[in-house]
Amino acid sequence: MVRAGYKQTAVGVIPKEWKVSQLCDLAEIRSGVAKNSNVSVNNPILVYYLRVANVQDGFLELSEMSKIKISRNDLKRYTVLPGDVLMNEGGDLDKLGRGSIWHGQFNPCIHQNHVFVIRCGSQLLPQYLNIWSSTITANRYFMVAGKQTTNLASINKTSLGKLPVATPSLTEQQAIAEALSDMDGLLDGLTKLIAKKRHIKTATMQQLLTGKTRLPGFGEGKGYKQTELGDIPEDWEVVELGELLTIKHGRDQKEIVVVDGCYPILATGGEIGRTNTPLYSKPSVLIGRKGTIDKPLYMDKPFWTVDTLFYSEVNKTSSPKFLYYKFNLIDWYSYNEASGVPSLNAKSIEKIAIAQPVSLAEQQSIVKVLSDMDKELESLETRLHKTKAIKQGMMQELLTGKTRLI
Repeated sequence: MVRAGYKQTAVGVIPKEWKVSQLCDLAEIRSGVAKNSNVSVNNPILVYYLRVANVQDGFLELSEMSKIKISRNDLKRYTVLPGDVLMNEGGDLDKLGRGSIWHGQFNPCIHQNHVFVIRCGSQLLPQYLNIWSSTITANRYFMVAGKQTTNLASINKTSLGKLPVATPSLTEQQAIAEALSDMDGLLDGLTKLIAKKRHIKTATMQQLLTGKTRLPGFGEGKGYKQTELGDIPEDWEVVELGELLTIKHGRDQKEIVVVDGCYPILATGGEIGRTNTPLYSKPSVLIGRKGTIDKPLYMDKPFWTVDTLFYSEVNKTSSPKFLYYKFNLIDWYSYNEASGVPSLNAKSIEKIAIAQPVSLAEQQSIVKVLSDMDKELESLETRLHKTKAIKQGMMQELLTGKTRLI
């Protein structure tokens, strides 16, 4: 039963004073110029133009802007104006209709025919439409209205125009947009902080894992020596991986798969099942044998690996986690032994030479620093996911009128 003050509509239950309209009744939908079209080039001008690659989900990627020659007579027809909402015509089915708002970053700038420009009328704010297009209701519409091909999906101008949009008053649209904009600011801040922390970690790995920077308590009074790997600290050594670990093959998992098993079954892409029968139970560094060969994994709990994923038995005198971090510095594709699907050979891996501290204590100290950075990044990623979930909850409340801001 619909509660008082609300009504049942095509987009669900919304406040009685809200309206449901098709997008084409609220905005002008404009198609762009085809790159190889017969648009007149009389009196030409070279201008920037927006491609599908520039219009991402919620933001614009403008680091690489292309230019196109167009007639000055056609410029007004295709020019993108500040406040226009940009939506991609095609892409992955679950991303149809996603886009962002143009703020006049390049002027003049036109748009390709695979990028729609939505120019809102007097009863629809661009910021509100941009939010509405990512709601569950809009996503469901795009999933149904989108034309699916083998790899991609697309939506035409007519179908896009039939998108149902629930609209409150302009004042409430503005309030909703501002509330969610605050969340976007928080998400943007967290995303940038994570990127900064990742950059710092990468730089720290390069310094600590090559001996260019030594941690307190190690290397006092020591210089550097020349080796086949370049200059390394005097109290470090060059050693082949085969002296530190043994590369082992994964095995077929069909006989040991158990629903809700205690231990993960791993492939190059991650966990693919569970088992109660681990293949190996000690800390180990894993690397793809075939397919994805440049994404090392570290496991300190029992696991099973399939045939496409190597695991390693690490000697007691070495730190498995230190070797994992060293694996992350190796250019694995330079050891690829296949012309088709990338592949690695166990013996070739064991022949790779690395530089490492002779002291296990220094290895463990380096691991401690990098592990602490990993934990901080994991914490920030968790915050980011939770914040995204909160935003989704806010959208569900605000864009259905369950929670009112005015």
